Amino acid sequence: MISLLISSAVAFAFTILVTPWAIRVFRRHDVGQFIQEEVDSHLHKRGTPTMGGLVIIVGATLGYVLGHFRFYTIGVGFDLVVRPFSPTGLLALFAFLGMGLIGFLDDYAKYARKHNQGLSKRWKFLGQLAIAASFAWAAELSGVPTELSFVRPLGIELGPYLYFGLVLFLLTATANAVNLTDGLDGLVAGSGALVFGAYVLMAYWQFRNVDLYGITGALDLASFGAAVAGGTLGFLWWNAPPAKIFMGDTGSQALGGALAALALLTNTHLLLAVVGGLYVVETLSVIGQVVSFRLFRRRIFKMAPIHHHFELAGWPETTVIIRFWILAGILVAVGVGLFYADFLTVTDGGVL
Repeated sequence: MISLLISSAVAFAFTILVTPWAIRVFRRHDVGQFIQEEVDSHLHKRGTPTMGGLVIIVGATLGYVLGHFRFYTIGVGFDLVVRPFSPTGLLALFAFLGMGLIGFLDDYAKYARKHNQGLSKRWKFLGQLAIAASFAWAAELSGVPTELSFVRPLGIELGPYLYFGLVLFLLTATANAVNLTDGLDGLVAGSGALVFGAYVLMAYWQFRNVDLYGITGALDLASFGAAVAGGTLGFLWWNAPPAKIFMGDTGSQALGGALAALALLTNTHLLLAVVGGLYVVETLSVIGQVVSFRLFRRRIFKMAPIHHHFELAGWPETTVIIRFWILAGILVAVGVGLFYADFLTVTDGGVL
């Protein structure tokens, strides 16, 4: 538990203190956001510093690493003890940093071209696939179970090839889903803090009940989740409306990669669709809009992703953000509730 507190506290302190410095640096070098012309109400945000996800990435990584150091032991006094890093924790960190790198390259391309278009869709997707494939390969070497899971394995063995496909899908889909959601001040930072907080609870519960779940390195995964949650929450202080800085693709891609990695490594593959349900809704709105227009030449929303639809319908931006945070919180509560209900079912002999 102490390692979780250290991880989250260090990441939170780093992001909340370093972000103002990052804002000044990005402004000095003219690293600003480019706004889609279709969203007239956002034109005043043009030039707001972006790539703030770099602060989240550094802060969360620092928090995760320092969470493995213990400088005081009750009954012993001051001493230095280093808790080993687990393979699963390092895998989650790899997905976080790898997807963050793809997002950074996309943001840098926008900065270099002085345009809202960064990397081409092909190169961005190929980069995401490369990170996902490396993750799948390392997961297989680390002995990560390949059964399809909801809150626990469902008894459906995927085998190496289908599991490989599952990893590719979850990592790329989640990274892009979080990226699509990142269109309003603080929307991803606020919802992300809730979602990662849920995974901290579930991973820690798996650590305390290792005989039931059999998750290797569950405490390390909880520590990693705590670091990302703390870093995201600290960043939200400056990213809340009106945002002083945006996380950019650097942050949203990194958060999406970390979220998918936690789902894969805690054996909650399908539960991710509930806990991260807000991102599912946002993605489905884009898919529905594209399919409807191509088949029927009609749009089902004023604009997609769906948060822009409500803006164009007259909702103030802060109203959309807060209501979407509420939706994210409800879905997180349902997901954690399903996880705990399953635990009660097993431990009480099938009687809730």
